[in-house]
Amino acid sequence: MQLVGRPATEIAAAVRDGRVRAVEVVRAHLDHLAEVEHRLGAFVTVRRRAALDEAEAVDARDDRDRLPLAGVPVAVKDVVDIVGEPTRHGSLATSEELVSTDDEVVRRLREAGAVVLGKTRCPELSLWGTSDDPTATAVSPWDPTRSAGGSSGGSGAAVAAGVVPLALADDGMGSIRIPAAANGAIGIRPGADLAPAMLRGESRWFGMTRFGPIATTVEDAALALDVIAGTDHLRHLTELPNRLRVAVSFRPPTPGVMVSSAWREAALEAGRLLNHAGHDVHREDPPYHPSAVQAALSRWTQGAVRDVELLDLDRDDLQSRTRSHLSRGEQFARVRPVDPEDAVDWRTRVAPFLREHDVLITPAFARAQPAATPWHTKTWVANVAANLSAYPFIGLGMWNLADVPAAVVPLWQDGGRPLSVQVIAGQGREALVLAVTRLLESLVPWDRHAPGWGVPGTAAILATETDEDG
Repeated sequence: MQLVGRPATEIAAAVRDGRVRAVEVVRAHLDHLAEVEHRLGAFVTVRRRAALDEAEAVDARDDRDRLPLAGVPVAVKDVVDIVGEPTRHGSLATSEELVSTDDEVVRRLREAGAVVLGKTRCPELSLWGTSDDPTATAVSPWDPTRSAGGSSGGSGAAVAAGVVPLALADDGMGSIRIPAAANGAIGIRPGADLAPAMLRGESRWFGMTRFGPIATTVEDAALALDVIAGTDHLRHLTELPNRLRVAVSFRPPTPGVMVSSAWREAALEAGRLLNHAGHDVHREDPPYHPSAVQAALSRWTQGAVRDVELLDLDRDDLQSRTRSHLSRGEQFARVRPVDPEDAVDWRTRVAPFLREHDVLITPAFARAQPAATPWHTKTWVANVAANLSAYPFIGLGMWNLADVPAAVVPLWQDGGRPLSVQVIAGQGREALVLAVTRLLESLVPWDRHAPGWGVPGTAAILATETDEDG
């Protein structure tokens, strides 16, 4: 059985019914990781011995036949506690001390039968839409001259290169959706009440950050989100209503940002596909307002200040761009401290739009993600300019502030790089977002992994199975 390149649901089914052992699955993926990581830059820690031991334990479990993620290799962003590993948050200023307990979200993955291969690269304190540090740069397998995105860039790169079928990420200003789009994968950030990301007992970035998966199929993403959130209903992808009301917009939340024709066309094509599928599609823009943008940016900067306090970091040990970011946060705190009413005002403002339209479609990016260069050595201004010019639809945090479900899904390619769209719905409508992304997936099937990384395509896997069966 070809193991690397399989969706998580297929791997789990094979392990549950005994067609393959979890340890074989994990070893195959670890071997693939060893072959490509020097080009990929996705991992800060690889747990080879521990992962193989944990896979053996999955094989020995009495309840293996009931595990939703039996033997599935996963990667975890290095902001999440894993027993026996340090949690560095992409920073040399953090402690090297080994963690003694798993984070709750890791515990849920393990209980479901998943095996953690390692921890993935992110920028310092998860602040940026690029993922590099003094040791390596995470690149997009689709175009290694481009960043894997961020802040969960290592997770996105690992999935796109077939190192793992699933990766855990978190999203406070687009940190799931940006790397998913940069790597031609599926990524979903859930909305209110699901999978909050915590730090030292506090909700990160004043409630804007939530955990979610990056995957190569909607079915995998739905199952993983269920496990991560501790729910059991999202994995059962629902049928869409006969006629959805769909808004398509490619106007950024702030003026002055140019959206390239390729990314505009991606959003329009998603609208055409949904229209041809029988849904009611219109061009209409959300009621963006400068106050909402300011409120999100305030949480981004002041959230970083609070993270430094909670982690008890020495500012002198932080990167220059991070120190500048903290200074902006302190300035914001003096003139515009975080106020819960700001989020309430934006949710109230956008709620009628999200009631009138079942879903909103936007481009994922305005232009290709930044180059794969050492962004941690560049100035705060250079980082902000690069991020906001590429990621205005996600990276300005409008939908994080609204705390609604949002996903990205690839449609096709432009010059070898994936073009993705963002799918947004009102609070509590994660199932609808997943159903719409599943429809787009079925209408325009894409290459699940980047070529040139040693991962067989679907056709090759099926051909191998046919030969074996014969």
